[in-house]
Amino acid sequence: MTRPPLTWLYVPGDRPHVVTKALTAGADVVVIDLEDAVAPDRKEYARTATADLLRAPQPVPVHVRVNALDGPWAAADLAALATLPGVSGLRLPKVTAPEQIRRVAVSTPVPLYALLESALAIEHAHAIAGAHPALRGISLGEADLRADLGVRADAGLDWPRSRVVVAARAAGLAPPPQSVHPDIRDLDGLARTCAHGRALGFLGRAAIHPRQLPVIERAYLPTAAELEQAETIIKAAATDQGAQVLPDGRFIDAAVVAMARRTLSLARRH
Repeated sequence: MTRPPLTWLYVPGDRPHVVTKALTAGADVVVIDLEDAVAPDRKEYARTATADLLRAPQPVPVHVRVNALDGPWAAADLAALATLPGVSGLRLPKVTAPEQIRRVAVSTPVPLYALLESALAIEHAHAIAGAHPALRGISLGEADLRADLGVRADAGLDWPRSRVVVAARAAGLAPPPQSVHPDIRDLDGLARTCAHGRALGFLGRAAIHPRQLPVIERAYLPTAAELEQAETIIKAAATDQGAQVLPDGRFIDAAVVAMARRTLSLARRH
């Protein structure tokens, strides 16, 4: 994918008709979930149904969230799915140590993405992010993390959120996407928390319903004012490559120019 993805739509792997609909729902990436969304007695069916679908390439990138690596189903998930043409990535839940990434990477040819969902994972965030070249991204699983930490107020997750953003960038990975907003009817709350996540350095967000997708994309695309500012900065930098002060008093240097270029690049995803 040449453009940065902003939306990841999760769908349960034991509902193939829902997966098929999700492929045309407008998400940048569809994530077929074999883990939390699937009951234990449906795990084998979900794996088989997902493998049947992904034997052929799909119209959008498809990731699969396999079951927890230390559980009874992960080995079969990886064996069944890792080499299929329709699989663009594997999402590994409840990762706590870099060794887990390295073990999977040895026998798995597709890109890997780690979900950090516990206090121990947050403490090891940078080590996990740099564990292996096959790892292309990390992100939070906030429901499990919230339970592990006993956090009741949303602000209690801001430090782990920033930790994951910093760890990803320090390891040379793309900015992580936000975790899901669990209330599919609360679109105002979704937009508000997306704005907060964007301010913390996230890029895009996971979703659990198609109606959330346009809200997430709108929240993460640059505003008209941001685009105007970025264009002004790039124009000024084209005539004077050193640090300078714009007529409106804003100071710009190489870092400010880099941010402006990122803003324009994100806007051009359309």
